[in-house]
Amino acid sequence: MKLALYQGPSFAGDHRATFDKIHQMVSAASAAGASMIVFPELFLPGYNQSGLLNRDAQTRGEGWEAQLCKTASKIQCAITIGWAERDGDQVFNAASTFGAGRQVLARYRKLQLFGPTEAAIFSPGDDYTVFDFEGIKTALLICYDIEFSHHARCLAEQGVELILVPTANSEEYPNVPEILVPARALESGLSVAYANYCGTENELTYSGGSVIVGPDGNALAKAGKTETLLISEIPKIASYAAHSLSTQLQDFRKLT
Repeated sequence: MKLALYQGPSFAGDHRATFDKIHQMVSAASAAGASMIVFPELFLPGYNQSGLLNRDAQTRGEGWEAQLCKTASKIQCAITIGWAERDGDQVFNAASTFGAGRQVLARYRKLQLFGPTEAAIFSPGDDYTVFDFEGIKTALLICYDIEFSHHARCLAEQGVELILVPTANSEEYPNVPEILVPARALESGLSVAYANYCGTENELTYSGGSVIVGPDGNALAKAGKTETLLISEIPKIASYAAHSLSTQLQDFRKLT
C-alpha cells in the first residue's frame, strides 16, 4: 500500500483555501499512486486558533465530513485528517479517515491533551480506533498521543501494523519526529506516519520534520521544514528480516 503525507502551513480558519489545498494534495497523491493521504492535526479550522476551535467545530456527518467523503470518493484516494468535532456541549480534537467508497472508515478523539490551552478547549477521548485498510490493520493517534509508549504498545498488542498521526508539533520539540516517533515504531514493531505543519500560525512556529517510519525504526520518507508531499510504500511487517525488528513486545516482563 502506498501512503502519502502532506506537510504544509495552516490556513488559519480560511475553510475555502483549506479545501482547495486538500483537493490539490489528494489529487497529487492519487496521481502518484497513493491509496491514502494524511493531513496535520486540526487542519480544519487550524491548530493555533483558540478563538475559532469552539466556534467552528462541527458535528459528525455535517459539512466538513460530507465534503471530505465526497473528495475521497471523487478522486479515489482515502483521506485522514484532523478536525474540531462538536458533540453537544463538548468539543474534541478529532481525526477521521474517509474511504474512497464515500464512507467514514474511522473516527478518533485525542486521548492526551497537551497543556492548559488544549485542556481549556477540548474534552479528551476515551478509546482507540482500529480498522482495516487494504489488508493492513491501522489505527489513529493524534500528536501528543504518540509520545506515550503505552498507546503504541496497546495498539501493537491488538495487531496494528500502521499508526496514522496528524500532528501540530512546534519548533520547541524537534526530538519528537527525530527520536520519539522512530522509537515508538521500533519498540512496538509497526509503521508510524506523522504528519506535521510547517511555517508559522499566530506566532506558533512549527517544526516540520513530518516522517513515515517503518517497524525497524528507519525513516521511509522524511520532510524538512517546508511544504512537502511525502509518498512511501508501507511494507508488510512480514517482509522484514526478523533480526531487524525489536522483540520487546514478546520479551517485556511486567513487575508486580
